[in-house]
Amino acid sequence: MPPAGGRGARRRAYAALVDRPGHPSRWSDLLPAAALPAVVGTVVLAGSFAAAGGQPEARTLDSVGVALLLVGPIALMFRRRYPPAVFAVAAAAAIGYLGLGYPYGPVFLPSLVALATAVTAGYRGSAYILTGLAYGTLVALHMARSPGGGVPLGGALGWLAGLVAFVAGCELWRSRRERLAQARATEVEAQRRRGSEERLRIARELHDVLGHHVSLINVQAGVALYLMDSDPGQARDALAAIKQSSGVLLQEMRSTLGVLRGADEEPPRHPVAGLARLDDLVADNRAAGLPVTVDVRGVRRELPPSVDLAAYRIVQEALTNTRRHAAATGAAVLLDYGEAGLTVQVDDDGNGPGPGGPAGTGNGGSGLPGMRERATALGGSLAAGSRAGGGFQVRARLPIVSRTATSPAGSA
Repeated sequence: MPPAGGRGARRRAYAALVDRPGHPSRWSDLLPAAALPAVVGTVVLAGSFAAAGGQPEARTLDSVGVALLLVGPIALMFRRRYPPAVFAVAAAAAIGYLGLGYPYGPVFLPSLVALATAVTAGYRGSAYILTGLAYGTLVALHMARSPGGGVPLGGALGWLAGLVAFVAGCELWRSRRERLAQARATEVEAQRRRGSEERLRIARELHDVLGHHVSLINVQAGVALYLMDSDPGQARDALAAIKQSSGVLLQEMRSTLGVLRGADEEPPRHPVAGLARLDDLVADNRAAGLPVTVDVRGVRRELPPSVDLAAYRIVQEALTNTRRHAAATGAAVLLDYGEAGLTVQVDDDGNGPGPGGPAGTGNGGSGLPGMRERATALGGSLAAGSRAGGGFQVRARLPIVSRTATSPAGSA
């Protein structure tokens, strides 16, 4: 099936195939383009001189005849820039050659090459009209040169059958080249889309990792500075927490950035982010001054890696937003394992959305958009907004494939 967009799209598809190294499209590239015309010209001249020996009644092949024979091959040098015009010139030269009484031979070979080029380039209408005119003129010339002047029905039908077969071959060639052009364009678009998706994935990972750990480091650094003189022991604990958070941050950043070097093709050497690390995440937030409770409902089971990572990152980002922006005194995490999927919910008692609310709720942040992208990428959804009793709620539904239950859920 031809590409959508009509004749212009077909010509662009042909240009996409020929406009590359080895396929000339500029005047400075005419020398490589002369290879095929040189071969065609050699065949036409040699064949015509050979055929002249068996046609004593024909006009002697002189300089004018040779010049007409060379017009078509020379015009073929421009066949990719002006396909219909080259076809018209080659056909006119061949008809003029025969009209002057020169011997029959491979005089129409340049015209056939030009016809094939015009058809594959998308100039089918012009090519077919010129072919019909050339065929009718050729039959008329043959009738004029025949002794009886009658219609050479057998020869005319033979020429017509051969011409139809040649045009059908050109159409098959054109269809194949257009399919190749479409496949190449589709592959380029798929690669561009995969690259964009990978960049978005890396951006989300970096945002979530940096936002959580840098926020913890900032809080603990403030505690250490405040208590450095009055309570050195607690300041030392805060510095130890900073060291631990920075170490985890480096590990996660190394794992995330490894994607850019292909390092993620090897098995990860560090624990992969997932709900198995939820206890550590909760402990980090409690150490930073945000009391967090966790409630797990339903039957806990193994999750697909993509769902496991998305659920962890959503909880991580929601708690980071609460700790940084909501001025909350506590937060609650709910994991509800249902038959169709996992529901992740994070509630806090802070000041909700707005200028002082969580990032991504109207102040230009990227927290909520990133969480929503994670959910929708898995075919799920995410809703966020103020709670009726005050505070803020993030609720995500992540579809999962049902698996055998591993252990009853509990509360933490």
